Amino acid sequence: ERMQAPELLFDPSLIGQESYGVHQCLHQSIQKCDLEIRKTLLRQIVIAGGSTLFSGFGDRLLSEMRRLVSSNSKIRISAPPERKYSAWIGGSILASLASFKGLWVTAEEWAEYGPNILHKKMF
Repeated sequence: ERMQAPELLFDPSLIGQESYGVHQCLHQSIQKCDLEIRKTLLRQIVIAGGSTLFSGFGDRLLSEMRRLVSSNSKIRISAPPERKYSAWIGGSILASLASFKGLWVTAEEWAEYGPNILHKKMF
């Protein structure tokens, strides 16, 4: 039986992975937010990244999300044309902000503190 790679994004068990599909991760993330904003979040889903360019990805995500939420919930998924580069563009903008420079981690800091430097700088 032939399977297409994008299916793994929704059903990682096909390759023996015990993890959630992208739709389940999205749903769980929304469920962890305050009840008052969940409906707003469901109406403002934006997909980004190269994997979202697979044919039918947005439609499939919408279909899977409809199965996870109540039938009266409105779901809107936006797929900007530049989504392949959205993460890079966002990171570039963030890195250029003067207020972000204090959060940068140098190679020396990483070598000295390891992952603990993230907690030291961010919190």
